Amino acid sequence: MARTHLRRPSLAGLVATVLLASGCTLPVFDRGDAGDRRGGTAPTGAGAPDWKPCPEVPRELVGRAAANMRYDCATISVPGDWTTAGGAGASGDGKLEIALLRVRSTKQRDRIGSLLVNPGGPGGSGIDSAVYLSFGPSFGGLPDEVTRRFDIVGFDPRGVSRSSPVKCISDADLDATFGYEPDPTSQAAFDGLVALNRRIGETCGEKYGDRLRLFSTEQAARDMDAIRVAVGDEKLTYLGYSYGTLLGATYAQLFPRNVRALVLDGAVDPRQDLIAGSESQAKGFERAFGNFTEWCARSPRTCPIAPDARAAVTDALENARVSPVRSPDGREATAGWIFYAIVSSLYSESGWQKLAAAIDSLRAGDPKGVFELADAYAERDENGRYSNLFDANLAVNCADDDSRPGLDRIRELQSEWRKKYPLFGAPLAVGMLSCEFWPGQRDPYPTGPAVGAPPIVVVGTTGDPATPYEQTAKLAGMLGVGRVLTWQGEGHTAYPQTRCITDAVDAYLIDLTVPAEGATCPAR
Repeated sequence: MARTHLRRPSLAGLVATVLLASGCTLPVFDRGDAGDRRGGTAPTGAGAPDWKPCPEVPRELVGRAAANMRYDCATISVPGDWTTAGGAGASGDGKLEIALLRVRSTKQRDRIGSLLVNPGGPGGSGIDSAVYLSFGPSFGGLPDEVTRRFDIVGFDPRGVSRSSPVKCISDADLDATFGYEPDPTSQAAFDGLVALNRRIGETCGEKYGDRLRLFSTEQAARDMDAIRVAVGDEKLTYLGYSYGTLLGATYAQLFPRNVRALVLDGAVDPRQDLIAGSESQAKGFERAFGNFTEWCARSPRTCPIAPDARAAVTDALENARVSPVRSPDGREATAGWIFYAIVSSLYSESGWQKLAAAIDSLRAGDPKGVFELADAYAERDENGRYSNLFDANLAVNCADDDSRPGLDRIRELQSEWRKKYPLFGAPLAVGMLSCEFWPGQRDPYPTGPAVGAPPIVVVGTTGDPATPYEQTAKLAGMLGVGRVLTWQGEGHTAYPQTRCITDAVDAYLIDLTVPAEGATCPAR
């Protein structure tokens, strides 16, 4: 199953600190008509939101509300298909409901407007993200000065969680997908993965048919402008992580004159095709895993699988292929589940010690740590039920993707990348099977400059596995108004990890002060 990436802010001591993410980026094709579709006019089809208090949302997510914060929720209706909505906002595809959450500080002063946030995915909940971000810098949230100057507005993009959710993959098929051999070398094993992806595509096609194309990134970007109008902002201020950078970049191309400030953290290169994007992530994860193994060798007191962490992880995968460890409930820690535990742990340097402990416990016959990491990544609860994260992820990815490498080419790349990227190459190659069998028309997003937009800050992390640093300058260059801000750190995304990054981004969000050309922040 092909995947992009999800960035979830963590709350130390309150919620799981694992940062989630998902596999490979998808291609973009320039339609050649982006200039005709740009606009600065207000969208139709969305009414003013009817905000109502919803303190239950932070209670359900975290156990309590943040101090001095008020939470209000609303929904707005948008056309199912913006391209056929016309001036009246009517659509033959009906309406979709977009769920919003607004966080407003009781200490708010000198209000600038709303800060719209998206955590990535695709499939990540912006409502959840807004809640996590509301807890302030002590818990990995937004700085106090930002929450005093802005309403923090989270939205679940169309098809995600509370916004007309798409749900068509059974829990059993998701278990089979995550537990499947990540590098199916035999033809029989490869054919089994093909059959699984084919079944998922057919099931989703039977349920949604031609409506699947409506979950594209461009449609979601147009929803963002409806949100801007609904909350009463003349121009958009936006913070997008990971896939959220692609969503923000698409918005900037469609509505460049409606942009106040965009922070795009963990950049996706929109111009890379499916194969290039998948290989980029294979390289990025391999590099991050190498950084983990080097840390382990230097830190034997905190890394129980030192001195050779790569060998320990490789042995765990090989042993699982022969005799997977069973948990007391009978669940088997297959190579697939171990692989996703590894992936999950590499999204933050704080996950490295958890991975080492999980592999060490697995050697002793206890798979609990492996399942905790992998289940956090997959959004699988203790009863084996999944959120719709990966249903939405697949729907958006495949709606955006207008290419299919074909089974023979995927098989070739599996072999080639296994040699180049020993742990991640083959799994990222077979991950491209997902959209091979996805039904419905495609709706690729535009790629090109955001002519007429103000400077846009594009943040990159040198040790980022999911959106490798090399993509940062490419996104900034494509937009034409991008300004790169570099963090020499580890993990996926940078803001607000350190004082240097935080100060630079805050100055831009609040005062529109653009970072200096070549601005770079140290790891610590």
